[in-house]
Amino acid sequence: MKQLSKERETLYATGSDFCRIFRDDMQSLYVLALVLTADQEKAEQCFVAGLEDCTSGNQVFKEWARSWARRVVIKSAIRSIAPEITQESPAMASGVTESAGVHTASADLDLPAEISALAKLPARERFAFVLSFCEGYSDHECALLLGWTRKNLVTARLAALKQLKDSTATRSELRADTLKSTKGKHRNLINLALSARLATPA
Repeated sequence: MKQLSKERETLYATGSDFCRIFRDDMQSLYVLALVLTADQEKAEQCFVAGLEDCTSGNQVFKEWARSWARRVVIKSAIRSIAPEITQESPAMASGVTESAGVHTASADLDLPAEISALAKLPARERFAFVLSFCEGYSDHECALLLGWTRKNLVTARLAALKQLKDSTATRSELRADTLKSTKGKHRNLINLALSARLATPA
């Protein structure tokens, strides 16, 4: 029994492992949530919800723990924006996306130009682009996560690319690792959540 328990500790990530990941990757995980939700309060809620979900006893192999943490934050963001992005609108069904002039990003978000450009995309385009390009999910994975057809995913992603292509900032600075390399300043609620979890035995 002791040997089995030891093997499980070696194979699976613990609550402490996830706390360490959320602490080390705090800025990139928060920025991922912020870009997806385009809302500071929702981004903090997604980060905290992701941390709580990951430390609640899910059996995840240690080598997958970091990517699992990002996936959980993404799923929290999807839930926080639903039904805006999860219900198919007549426009999406006919292959037409939201107007380029309709943005959900808060005007006071203090973000680098390339991140701000993503946050200002309409919600559907934003999720489609970030999941496909920044996070590297396949079309099949994106469609499953978002509850869309592949056709609607491709339509939204193409619309995002069309809106971003004329931006000098995105053309020169947007990279696949943009969300993972960005620094940020938003730590209050996040640090409190981490402190509480780190103080709790795994």
